[in-house]
Amino acid sequence: MAIEIITVPDLGGAETVDVIELSVQPGETVEIEDSLLVLESDKATMDVPSPQSGILLKYLVTEGSTVQVGDAIAEIEAVGEQASTTVELTESAEVKSIQAETETVADNIEKEESDTLSEQLIIVPDIGSDDDVEVIEVSIAIGDQVAQGDTLMVLESDKATMDVPSSHAGKVIKILVTEGARIRSGAEVAIFEVNAGVVAQSALVAESSNATGETVKETNSVAEEKPQKQQPTPIAEGGQELNDVYAGPAVRLLARELGVSLSKVPGSGPRGRIQKDDVNSYVKGALSQLDLATSGQGIPPIPAIDFAQFGEIETVKLSKIQKLTASNMQRNWLNVPHVTHFDDADITELEEFRQSLKREGEKRGIRVTPVAFLIKAIGASLQANPEFNRSLAADGDSYIQKHYINVGMAVDTPRGLVVPVIKDVNEKGIWEISADIAALAGLAREGKLKASDMRGGCFTLSSLGAIGGTGFTPIVNAPESGILGVSKSQMKPVWYGHEFVPRLLLPLCLSYDHRLINGADAGRFMTHLVRLCSDIRYLAL
Repeated sequence: MAIEIITVPDLGGAETVDVIELSVQPGETVEIEDSLLVLESDKATMDVPSPQSGILLKYLVTEGSTVQVGDAIAEIEAVGEQASTTVELTESAEVKSIQAETETVADNIEKEESDTLSEQLIIVPDIGSDDDVEVIEVSIAIGDQVAQGDTLMVLESDKATMDVPSSHAGKVIKILVTEGARIRSGAEVAIFEVNAGVVAQSALVAESSNATGETVKETNSVAEEKPQKQQPTPIAEGGQELNDVYAGPAVRLLARELGVSLSKVPGSGPRGRIQKDDVNSYVKGALSQLDLATSGQGIPPIPAIDFAQFGEIETVKLSKIQKLTASNMQRNWLNVPHVTHFDDADITELEEFRQSLKREGEKRGIRVTPVAFLIKAIGASLQANPEFNRSLAADGDSYIQKHYINVGMAVDTPRGLVVPVIKDVNEKGIWEISADIAALAGLAREGKLKASDMRGGCFTLSSLGAIGGTGFTPIVNAPESGILGVSKSQMKPVWYGHEFVPRLLLPLCLSYDHRLINGADAGRFMTHLVRLCSDIRYLAL
């Protein structure tokens, strides 16, 4: 048997992602492609499959932690080659030999141990990184009697918090670090008064630990904290105690200096731990709201209501995708001056032609939907009307004209709304577009879209399909300049000069950014799109 370290695979362009679910319990057997954990980026969730069959020994991350490509996430005991088994058995024998020798020497030391006291310098053990990390909490005080393995302090890196255990037992006579300092492996922590015999025994145990490869492991949780000596109990507004606020002393001190109640600050650290950046961000946000209110541009907040007074309720947390969607929708609605243009497309012949493709589609294993024709028509309309294939530059002084045509399609999933992008639609036929639609929609519903699958869109299609409705006003997916909303097609009588004829009409709703596009531009785009949908022969021109 061999131990395999599992790492984060290619994330398709995302720099960092959050761990939102651990899918297997340590000790359980996993097969190849079984999901080990679920990651979530700003735009999608994705499962990380196991590349090995074997037994999950342990996770190297926890729910809520942030990881990136190449980070170690789990250890799996997998079946390996005979050679690796032999090596492992040999190493195990060596370890047992070292442990036996350690125990023998330790027994001799214990017999000869004297009561002589001496000073012992305590240093930071190997923390698995050469980077400086911040001391967010000192857990000892002068005069404390510390047992070996007790927590001396808590360190915090960009990705995790970790407890530093004591390598010796003894009495604290001097502390050499302060909260807020940045230290690394080997830094001096404290000076203990210890028994000389115990020092020798501790050194031997540490030597044995190095031989077996034991190191200090980072965790995303903090061990039980010691009560702070002479630390006043923080009080929130209204007299509420803040003992349940998850924050270190350095953060609490910063909050007191800035006059911030930590009960109002959302924590972004592991398990919701409040960090200094969270306090600073809260202060900046409060100042921004104050500036908006004093300038008369602030939007009055919706008042909080206790709905429980009216009946039974349930509070359900939004998923990360749902929260991001809400934030993006509000941002786009507030920043983009929207105008919506309405029209109907006669798709009678288009639908007859699509129905005739069913038998060919069964042979190819591809189902052709009206969405494929709409995306193809949108691509042709963007090519003929480049005004809609622009984005306003961030400085507001220029616009970006795109010479590629990628169309996003909104997909409703159990986790929320996502928008995968079909690339180069102007260079693809209906069959190829239909295959792309099926593949991306499937990945979206399974939560397996990559970040690269949802980037680079020029224009978005939001189709309610058979859900119903006669029209709606879709919100532009900025920095794109336009979005097409499609409702349910209906048979309606159409006057043909001398009689009414039943025709299948498809309601179209075109929303656009009025900073880049005027009404005449929108009229030309919609006219071109309707003509393509009404007579698909124009798509071949």
